[in-house]
Amino acid sequence: MKNREETRNILNTLFMLLALIGVVLYFAFPAHHLIGMIVIGVAMVLKIAEFFIRFMF
Repeated sequence: MKNREETRNILNTLFMLLALIGVVLYFAFPAHHLIGMIVIGVAMVLKIAEFFIRFMF
């Protein structure tokens, strides 16, 4: 049980960091929006994984 909570906390922290970095990259480098969107997409995949860990197990 504790291991699951630890994993969720790590995934949430990574999600928040990647989402923030992605938004900064998106707006800081207008010529390269794709890089920011890719980072945000990876963050969303981590959030979806955390969601499944929370509700499925």
